[in-house]
Amino acid sequence: MITTAEPPTTTDSNTTLPRVPRRFEFQRDSFAFANELVWEYRFDAAGKTTITRREPKPDYTHHCFVLTRATRQFFYHAHFDKNLAPCEDDQIYRRRIREVVSRTPRTPCAPGDAVIFPGYDNLHEFSKAREAILKAECGGAWRSYVLRSHWRMIFPITRTHQVRTAESLAAAIGRGHSPVVHLVCFPRLSINHGVLLFGAEETDEGIRFQAYDPNYPRTPALLTYDRGARCFFYPRNHYWVGGRLDVIEIFRSWLI
Repeated sequence: MITTAEPPTTTDSNTTLPRVPRRFEFQRDSFAFANELVWEYRFDAAGKTTITRREPKPDYTHHCFVLTRATRQFFYHAHFDKNLAPCEDDQIYRRRIREVVSRTPRTPCAPGDAVIFPGYDNLHEFSKAREAILKAECGGAWRSYVLRSHWRMIFPITRTHQVRTAESLAAAIGRGHSPVVHLVCFPRLSINHGVLLFGAEETDEGIRFQAYDPNYPRTPALLTYDRGARCFFYPRNHYWVGGRLDVIEIFRSWLI
């Protein structure tokens, strides 16, 4: 079943995990707008891909890692209060967004140290109303290219590594955490993408992870781990043909 326990402060034999404020909720803790794609992808029955440039040219592209990182930064460091009057001056919100995204995505802030966003109930609502400001202040597309995890994907990713990764991700979600993962097929670049995981369901075959995919923020995505094959699978969507890929957890330590 999908994990729903309250997030405690816990430790295990390998790491000490910080207390999280509460469990991640897709409809309130994700961005309402999407990371847009430069290209349109069409897949035939044989899996052959046809790529054409999108017209008109989208204005917010290459921000998947920016949005997954910012999603967890807001989850860890922001507090929305709809009972307070909204700020009339956009500069106030700009400064507060900058404060949030300047903080670490790896650990939550101390109780009482969250950045206050008046006039809104949650990030999803705020990002609908203040989309332009968030796009401008959450970080440039270059942040999706300058990632610590890029060093890791060029080294071999073994099946043993993926077994440990799947078990670690499921355990972290069971403790209330929301891991951010890098989806890769290196050395091919058919997918090089980031999503945030917030649910894990054990099945007879493996583990089904619920994910926030910034390329498609309307509904949760599904990342599947097959225990027999010791592989992860991501289904076909509007930018990925679907199939096996490798998973690297990111924003979890100073090294990655």
